[in-house]
Amino acid sequence: MKHGKKYMETAKAVDRAKLYDPDEAIALAKKSAVAKFDETIEAHIRTGCDGRHADQQIRGAVVLPHGTGKTVRVLVFAKGVKADEAQAAGAEFVGAEELIPKIQNEGWFDFDVVVATPDMMGVVGRLGRVLGPKGLMPNPKAGTVTMDVTKAVQDIKAGKIEYRLDKTNIIHVPIGKASFTEEQLADNFQTLMGAINKAKPATLKGQFLKSVTVAPTMGPGVKINPLKLV
Repeated sequence: MKHGKKYMETAKAVDRAKLYDPDEAIALAKKSAVAKFDETIEAHIRTGCDGRHADQQIRGAVVLPHGTGKTVRVLVFAKGVKADEAQAAGAEFVGAEELIPKIQNEGWFDFDVVVATPDMMGVVGRLGRVLGPKGLMPNPKAGTVTMDVTKAVQDIKAGKIEYRLDKTNIIHVPIGKASFTEEQLADNFQTLMGAINKAKPATLKGQFLKSVTVAPTMGPGVKINPLKLV
């Protein structure tokens, strides 16, 4: 993969062989974000888990203290009072069965997170094939299947993010924008790592955090010493 001049310049500042302290790594990642847009700073956490085993799956959600810097559009599947609550909490879209053909047939995806009340999961289940691959399927572990739609919507708006293992047992999550202060990014990162350490499967043998890297959207990755995060 060919990289541009800017990338090559910023990459020089990062020692590929070094494992940095968390604060130093975050400062470097922030400095490496030189694109013309406000880049997202992401954390990539390689675990020692084997996601093929149900007891080693990691999935959950955490509210980042300073949010993600992104405006998140929320769709809530609910009826009656719960639909009113969702609207009052600030959900962009609220509906029930009538949304199924719109998503299924018209390919409507103007939303980033889907929340559903438990009684609506039968309806939402019909969208499993289209929502699942996009990571949009509501899930009780992530707090997106709930009767408390007000809290769910408010948490998402405040900067709640979901974390889960991908097929290669890596967790990819945003921890903020390059325009955030180093302190804000560090706060968000520590909050995220606290949640992930708590989610460590009891059955796991050996090292849990294999490698942890922070990187801006268009910049080089900066490796963090995982022993500093336990």
